[in-house]
Amino acid sequence: MISVQNITKKYGTQVVLNLSNLEIPKGQSFGLVGNNGAGKTTFFSLLLDLIRPTTGYIINNGIQVDVSEDWKPFTSSFIDETFLIGYLTPEEYFYFIGELRGQNRADIDALLANFADFFHGEILGQKKYLRDLSKGNQKKAGIVASFIGNPEVIILDEPFANLDPSTQIRLKAIIKDLAEQQEVTVLVSSHDLIHVTEACERIVVLNKGEIVKDIQTSTETLRELENFFAG
Repeated sequence: MISVQNITKKYGTQVVLNLSNLEIPKGQSFGLVGNNGAGKTTFFSLLLDLIRPTTGYIINNGIQVDVSEDWKPFTSSFIDETFLIGYLTPEEYFYFIGELRGQNRADIDALLANFADFFHGEILGQKKYLRDLSKGNQKKAGIVASFIGNPEVIILDEPFANLDPSTQIRLKAIIKDLAEQQEVTVLVSSHDLIHVTEACERIVVLNKGEIVKDIQTSTETLRELENFFAG
């Protein structure tokens, strides 16, 4: 589904990302972990063509992302709250994204009904603008908006941050269901080793822009990751 070939990103003389090869198959829940500055957000930004690579390229379902925009209809993401439109209510925002994705209001209402537990009564019908919601509730809205239009690839940067424990548990179940039952390729970056280990079947560790571990998740994965970051 996603193929990374000889990607580098430099700012001046500083190399912030250097990936010779990375393959992410369709329907995989893929976790990306690393300390601050490891290159996680840079990789997602390259994947979404928000920045251009210094060398190399990324292929998404046969399409080179920095050459054509044909990957956009089947790819969705939520990176941070700046992706939201603060002067809209959540309902207005969902309907707006739906229009962009070829979905009518009935389609959106049907989708949102599936996330009543995830919203926990704090998003819909509150008569609040997105900018007036808490960080956690803004994140809930942004995450669910990324599911609109039946995307084949979903990219989530630090999705567990600012969420309450109940919502974190629900989100892990959602990610696993998207990958295992719906064959959606889900890419997740996180500083939380427990959450990413429980949500993702594969975890890649970045350090100073390079892959230092590529792990198929098992009962030993959390301990392996903790030992790595401890020392």
